[in-house]
Amino acid sequence: MDHTSVLALHDRDLREGARPDGPGSRVERAGGVVRQVSDGHGWNGVLWSDLDETDADAAIAEQIAYFTALGRDFEWKLYGHDLPTDLGQRLSAAGFTPEPQETLMIGEVAALTFDAQLPPGIRLLPATDRAGIDLVADVHEKAFGTDSTRLRARLLAQLAAEPDTVVAVVALAGDEPVSAARMELVPGTRFAGLWGGGTVEAWRGRGIYRALIAHRARIAADRGYRYLQVDASDQSRPILERLGFAPLTTTTPYVYEP
Repeated sequence: MDHTSVLALHDRDLREGARPDGPGSRVERAGGVVRQVSDGHGWNGVLWSDLDETDADAAIAEQIAYFTALGRDFEWKLYGHDLPTDLGQRLSAAGFTPEPQETLMIGEVAALTFDAQLPPGIRLLPATDRAGIDLVADVHEKAFGTDSTRLRARLLAQLAAEPDTVVAVVALAGDEPVSAARMELVPGTRFAGLWGGGTVEAWRGRGIYRALIAHRARIAADRGYRYLQVDASDQSRPILERLGFAPLTTTTPYVYEP
């Protein structure tokens, strides 16, 4: 896999040429910025920018004014190769708060390792209705310690309006949900994204997370997607590398609260 060309393709298809990631969302292009604006529980933020030292501060101020007028928090999703090189410092100076940095990892589906197996006693359940999504949200809250109200609402809306764009799955130990994850499929591109993979603390270290990656990768292959992309934490990066994913750049969410 040519890392430079794949990163450029990722930027073109998923950032500059982004499509709304669910019902109730729209993508807008304002000068050198591409942003998503969402109603209800959707994600709001800047996906891509084409800026330099002469116009970055003005563009940042414009986005702050725009989202503040809507009364919404928003995220500027900054990648390690974005310009200008001090864009992160400019965002911080403008009042954004950086969250933990992650690594953008991409794997070519045909070259990934799919042989990860679930441990004994664990079974997978596709989350295709409200009951399944409730299980996914329950795992998310236990694994990450965060409220899953937005995630639950977004997944239910996506399954109702655009079911071919998302795959959600939960791992069960008996009837207990112990791990969950989802995959976002982007029509018209060669990319599918792996998101929200998390395991309840007592069940970590048994290979469930790895098996969920392999499960989703097989589905992506069956549906004809060429690449899988992940925003990987330091904890998940080694697992992804062993499966064949390559680190291409970093990504840091900068969050602004009006």
